Amino acid sequence: MATRREFLARTGAAAGAVMLPVLDPGAAEAVLPLLSNWRHEGADDAAQDEAFWETIRRAFHQSPAFVNLENGYLSPQPESTLRALEEKIRAVNAGPSYYMRREWATERERVTRELASLAGCASEELVVTRNTTESLNTVIGGLDLRAGDEAVMSDQDYPNMLEAFRQIGRRRGVTCVEISLPLHPRGDDEVVEAYARAITRRTKVILVTHMIHLTGQILPARKICDMAHARGVEVILDAAHSFAHIVFTLPETGCDYCGASLHKWLSTPVGAGLLYIRRDKIATVWPLFGETAVAVDDIRKFERVGTQPAWTTAMIPEAIAFHRAVGGARKEARLRYLQNSWTAKAARIPGVTLNTPGGSRSCAIANVAVRGIGAAALADRLFERHRIFTVAIESSAVQGVRVTPHLYTRMEDLDALVAALADIAGAGGKK
Repeated sequence: MATRREFLARTGAAAGAVMLPVLDPGAAEAVLPLLSNWRHEGADDAAQDEAFWETIRRAFHQSPAFVNLENGYLSPQPESTLRALEEKIRAVNAGPSYYMRREWATERERVTRELASLAGCASEELVVTRNTTESLNTVIGGLDLRAGDEAVMSDQDYPNMLEAFRQIGRRRGVTCVEISLPLHPRGDDEVVEAYARAITRRTKVILVTHMIHLTGQILPARKICDMAHARGVEVILDAAHSFAHIVFTLPETGCDYCGASLHKWLSTPVGAGLLYIRRDKIATVWPLFGETAVAVDDIRKFERVGTQPAWTTAMIPEAIAFHRAVGGARKEARLRYLQNSWTAKAARIPGVTLNTPGGSRSCAIANVAVRGIGAAALADRLFERHRIFTVAIESSAVQGVRVTPHLYTRMEDLDALVAALADIAGAGGKK
């Protein structure tokens, strides 16, 4: 098999061309059965077992034209899920109306039960959506917030959620209180206190991002929720990046409402998410789409969304099967090991700044900056000169490049990133 360098030379990718690989479905699908027989002493032991992760790598097909270190936006599907999706689309296409009228409701219930099992909640508290934005907009727009009420959020929350609150502010007169969070907190108390200081007698709800998309920082969700509840304030949790990335259950976070995107770290087809609402809170949230035929305290009132690509939802159990075969603890440990490995080396490069806390305060995602060069220019330089794909983060809270490896990422790819950063930093950010 040609090396990446040979491939680039042959195809002209160094000049900008990007080509996708020829797939070998048989080899990739054979990975899943192998994983159930692999044993480790513990997650940390598994994290450094390169033979194990090389086996898992075979389940994914990635372009050899560049190193993909931007898996935070979307995760690729393992071949087992992709092939099942193709088969499902063909099966539904053979009788789409029949499937949607006779089989879809039953299959959706089965999928919901399996997803609820992974999330650690009751299926009566969970509904499948298209993504985190849809899930949390449903809650933000569905709460009975009124003029004079306050909602607390941070400058590091996802823009779609901030925009949802801003629109409620314009429409209903709700005050949006935006706080700043430290990039490198001294401890959980510093983060919790940042939210606590913003709470007044008018505060009704707090938006908390479990794993911040800008930097990968993991917030102490349970402690924030406990603090907020003690003050009579509800909590909306954005788990877009934490769900199926780090090990936790939704009830363990203590949140009242939660949204997550399954096409991120669970690696489902694009267009799958979840909405969790604690059982005693369901009746207080209006659905985004009209629904009066279902009881107000029934989570199914959020399912009247019109015709949709049912095969995407039907693939969630396939993705769960792969996730369980890898093992949630092994997955988290590996992703953290990859990030800690490259950031430890990058931290020693003069002119390089890391905007992500280490240890258990982060996992796969990290944010890096080079003195003298803007985030967009750094991302461009990494791709154009070194064929490393990342994404520029330019916000009021942080400026840098987000780096997100995945289960298929090799250590040599991260070593190439570190070498590229050293090269760019050595040039003083100049062309």
